[in-house]
Amino acid sequence: MEHYTMNLTLKVWKQKNSSSQGAFETYQVKDISSEMSFLEMFDVLNEQLIRDGKDPIAFDHDCREGICGMCSMYINGQAHGPWAKNTTCQLHMRAFKDGDTIVVEPWRAAAFPVIKDLVVDRTAFDRIIQAGGYISVNTGNAVDANAIPIDKKDADDAFMAAACIGCGACVATCKNGSAMLFVSAKVSQLALLPQGEPERDTRVLNMVAQMDKEGFGNCTNTYACEAECPKGISVANIARMNREYLRAGLKAD
Repeated sequence: MEHYTMNLTLKVWKQKNSSSQGAFETYQVKDISSEMSFLEMFDVLNEQLIRDGKDPIAFDHDCREGICGMCSMYINGQAHGPWAKNTTCQLHMRAFKDGDTIVVEPWRAAAFPVIKDLVVDRTAFDRIIQAGGYISVNTGNAVDANAIPIDKKDADDAFMAAACIGCGACVATCKNGSAMLFVSAKVSQLALLPQGEPERDTRVLNMVAQMDKEGFGNCTNTYACEAECPKGISVANIARMNREYLRAGLKAD
């Protein structure tokens, strides 16, 4: 693979806190390697800003391996940037060309208020999980993996739903700021397994109620969430959650 360097113009959203007015600021970075990750490029920029006595750009990151979901950035109008099924930390600078202008923004959603610059508060997701995204029944000691027969398709669907990393790209890219893909993935991964059966009804009712309480918008089935999800979570989970919700509601009545 050809290695090259590039000079870039960055237009980055700067905002002191959730109550202040933000604006784009323009930066120049030079001699950026095509093999750098996008976050490594930001490290270089921040080192440059610190040397110049300026405030570095705040951005979220942790594992930098596409697992934790922290690296939430809107890059040139796309969640996590131009590569499909990819997190920002796994985006490499070879996705861009010398002389490019790159616009970087935080997630834009009412339920994700900006903390500073590119960092947003995603604890609404945590509260949804706390409302029911777990198994609290006593399942006893660990048993052999083959002791509880599970249909292969159900096991595969549960595994794929569990791949959701809670990054919030689905919310940020939805025109209504809906969290339906995230919540449905968390509902599905447990509803499909026998361990999740005892709390199946209360789980979906409580998680949907918390989602609404947090101020997320409604789903209008544009499928933008699935298109931008770095893990390719399917909108089929939303249909499954709707069925689970209807079933639980009828039983409650």
